[in-house]
Amino acid sequence: MRIEKTKESMMAFLEEKRGKGTIGFVPTMGALHEGHLSLVRRSVKENDCTVVSVFVNPTQFNNPEDLKTYPRTLDADVELLKGTGCDLVFAPSVEEMYPEPDQRTFDFGDLETVMEGAMRPGHFNGVGQVVSRLFDYVRPDRAYFGMKDFQQVAVIKKLVELLNMNVEIVSCDIIREKDGLAKSSRNLLLTAEHREIAPLIHQAMKQAVAEHQTQTVKETIQKTIDVINESPLLEVEYFSIVNDRTLQPIEKWEEAMSPVGCIAVQAGEVRLIDNIVFK
Repeated sequence: MRIEKTKESMMAFLEEKRGKGTIGFVPTMGALHEGHLSLVRRSVKENDCTVVSVFVNPTQFNNPEDLKTYPRTLDADVELLKGTGCDLVFAPSVEEMYPEPDQRTFDFGDLETVMEGAMRPGHFNGVGQVVSRLFDYVRPDRAYFGMKDFQQVAVIKKLVELLNMNVEIVSCDIIREKDGLAKSSRNLLLTAEHREIAPLIHQAMKQAVAEHQTQTVKETIQKTIDVINESPLLEVEYFSIVNDRTLQPIEKWEEAMSPVGCIAVQAGEVRLIDNIVFK
């Protein structure tokens, strides 16, 4: 497994691989966990060469403190990746990725006006900046993303469409802890108290799915928020039930084939997101 820190050396390595088979790519911000590793293993299974990037992208953070505290564990990440079959780790510096400020703006339409887009202004534009650069450097045949970031996957598919990029976006199921908490790099930052109560988020959403046929959309949303907010350690920022294609909120269940409940919860200093499909 190669580790490269410059785009020139990374691209030179990939030129030898290109044309001999498909290239799979897993972009990450590091602090790797089983969710990331499941994406890497799938890429290894489906491609001839797999690249993983480890880069904490500053342009997608609208909160400087969040950027400062985001976990950075490159040595541990490399050790985890050694057992996956990954061929190349690309771990650039900020200066390598952004020798000049990126002034580009992207229009993702209504996909970025709701939920994370509404709560984190500029976040998805930053995602577009870094992912488009990484796609330009790696030129993968397939790129793998976890569905925990449901809205982000939709935005990246739109990005590929806007830039006419020839890459298949592969979305993969959420990987959870045994107690149901969605695996996330941010889980490392939870206090013991908040980690203990955090599975309530998924429990409340599962309860919502189980009961939704006897409730309106509005009732389901309010009950889920109330269940989570009963804990003094958790505070729901939003819980939206949206059309799975447009990401726009629905008012009636029949407005979407597979409505998706998307949630953001503040657990002390840590912000957690999750989602669930209403079958």
